[in-house]
Amino acid sequence: MRLIVVGTGAMATSQANHFKAMDGVEIVAAVDTDPVRLAEFSDHFGIEKRFLSLDEAIAWGEFDAATNVTPDRMHHATSLALIAAGKHVFCEKPLAENHADALEMAHAAEAAGVINMVNLTYRNVPQLQYARGMVLAGQLGTIRHVEASYLQSWLVSRAWGDWRSESRWLWRLSTSHGSNGVLGDVGIHILDFAAYGAATDIDHVFSRLKAFDKAPGGQIGEYKLDANDSFTMSVGFANGALGVIHASRWATGHLNELKLRIYGELGSIEVTHRPTDSELRGCLGEDIETATWRNIDVPAVPTNYERFVKAVITGQQPDPSFRYAADLQKVIDLAIVSEKERRELTLLPPVEIVSMPEIQVFADLEPLPVATEMPALRLMDDTLWQEPEPRPAAD
Repeated sequence: MRLIVVGTGAMATSQANHFKAMDGVEIVAAVDTDPVRLAEFSDHFGIEKRFLSLDEAIAWGEFDAATNVTPDRMHHATSLALIAAGKHVFCEKPLAENHADALEMAHAAEAAGVINMVNLTYRNVPQLQYARGMVLAGQLGTIRHVEASYLQSWLVSRAWGDWRSESRWLWRLSTSHGSNGVLGDVGIHILDFAAYGAATDIDHVFSRLKAFDKAPGGQIGEYKLDANDSFTMSVGFANGALGVIHASRWATGHLNELKLRIYGELGSIEVTHRPTDSELRGCLGEDIETATWRNIDVPAVPTNYERFVKAVITGQQPDPSFRYAADLQKVIDLAIVSEKERRELTLLPPVEIVSMPEIQVFADLEPLPVATEMPALRLMDDTLWQEPEPRPAAD
């Protein structure tokens, strides 16, 4: 498969490392409007063909697929151009900045018959995949309640730098610089973590968003600090379960942690993921009577990068697709409306959150292996949470 990289920022480097390590994949070109960054990236990966515009790359045309690692606001136009050229597209999250644009991209990809996939990186977590399999296999019985959280602490910790003085953090706090706060930054991740893991659809949402006071006058230099720092969602699922989904940048003691708890009539499971390790625990069978939780060993799963390449080769559309990501974007858009109108909103028509569960078939799950200790599991990419280049520079 001949691949081009569109946008050569930090996340592009991470992606290129994955793709370059795969048999049958050749990175044949790179595209960026910044000639210095383009040269550094291309030199590092030994890429000969270099283009300062996507139009030039498309006119050249000697590639099968593209990974779109441009800034969020550019995903829409660049992906549509690639689709119109008949190229398969692997796009960074979020697919677009709003549901209408994302849906247009989904329709275009489907009409063109090209493989389309969104890089929801936490699909790479084996514990999440196994948890979903347990739900689909009926091992938890009917699901009644779901909790999901995405917690970060960079507003109270300097582990990732000083947000008060660094533009790569300040723009995330300012709507005028293109940020939709923590909801826009990681909301799609935790919505996917919850709905995909619980194998059900979100059909109702009531949301609260809040930006806390962080500086005198709510501003630092050119940055008005008005983007939401925390959000909470009360959601209803299509299977009748209730759920609570929340995220914050004020979660002292949690640098970057996702957690999912799924409670069913026959048992409960808990997935925890950090950049350094992941674990799956269950309270099942006779353990329900004593509230005993045990670690569950899980097998490895293919990465998003591997599944995209396989899809291009086989012609079989993978998940998460553009349409799936557009559906998640609809939830995010309605969460913003819900905050403004202070009311619960229904997603009509129903959002297809559980499309194409093609990672693994779990209907024939063997009895669960139980471990007394869960070894630390390290994903190939320790920087799953994307850190884009500072705005307003374009990749």
